[in-house]
Amino acid sequence: MNMYDATATARLLPYAALVEALEAAMADYRDGAILCPERQVMQAPSGAGVLLSMPCAGPDLLCHKLVTVYSGNPAQGLPAIHGQVTCGDARTGRLLFTLDGPVTTGRRTAAVTLVGIRRLLPHAPRRILVIGTGAQADAHVQALADTWPQAAVFVQGRSVARERAVAGRTGLPVGLVSAGDDPGDVDVVILVTTSHVPLYDLPPRPGRLIVGVGAFRPDMVEIGATTIGGSVLYVDDPVGAPVEAGDYIQAGVAWGQVHPLVEAVDGPPPPADRPVVFKSVGCAAWDLAACRVALRQMGQA
Repeated sequence: MNMYDATATARLLPYAALVEALEAAMADYRDGAILCPERQVMQAPSGAGVLLSMPCAGPDLLCHKLVTVYSGNPAQGLPAIHGQVTCGDARTGRLLFTLDGPVTTGRRTAAVTLVGIRRLLPHAPRRILVIGTGAQADAHVQALADTWPQAAVFVQGRSVARERAVAGRTGLPVGLVSAGDDPGDVDVVILVTTSHVPLYDLPPRPGRLIVGVGAFRPDMVEIGATTIGGSVLYVDDPVGAPVEAGDYIQAGVAWGQVHPLVEAVDGPPPPADRPVVFKSVGCAAWDLAACRVALRQMGQA
């Protein structure tokens, strides 16, 4: 079984191919062709971190992501997240390869955002604001530059140093927006933080797509009720969102009014004159889509 490190994993997961594979996987997941049970979360005995287990099965591949999240690690010079994605043949059970877990998560999550922009914004984005300066900000800036190189990308963080660090790590030209400033004339705002208070709560604005990525627990929130209350609402995973999408949970949304993103993939987009919020929570089915891409890149499909 081949094992691919972070650099090799990134090469195996180009964003254009991920977008196409994710759109297909969203339809498979909706139709029951991909089985994706709820993730299992176990607290480490020390209390310092958690272990997450996320299995998934399709007609072609088996997939299992195992990651640890230790929020105190960066203070010790260690990554907060470690893990791997193991892929097997669904017909024989033979294990085929492993991918780097953090890189797979970062790239497939950013690619889900690309699907959301592609399907929910009525035109190609021109000016995009990324709020957050961590690993997901890096992945999103790279994904946006690869997909829409003509678009201007801006980063907003808690300090200018953090904002500049994103530009330094990605090697891409990004504009900087001071924290708390109105983002101005942007058509996409992407939030990739671990905030527990709303960072964006402006009145809904038609033609501006708001994408929430970072709040993945009920006690976390990035997008406020003012924005959510007047917008058409979408999620990537309608099964996981009611227990994970902190933005929507804290805003008290009526889940019957929340649309799965696959509706816009298969059918008509939302009305162009309505403001839209897209909440991404992720699920193992998106990791399986990444494994499909990696296998094709290896020339074995």
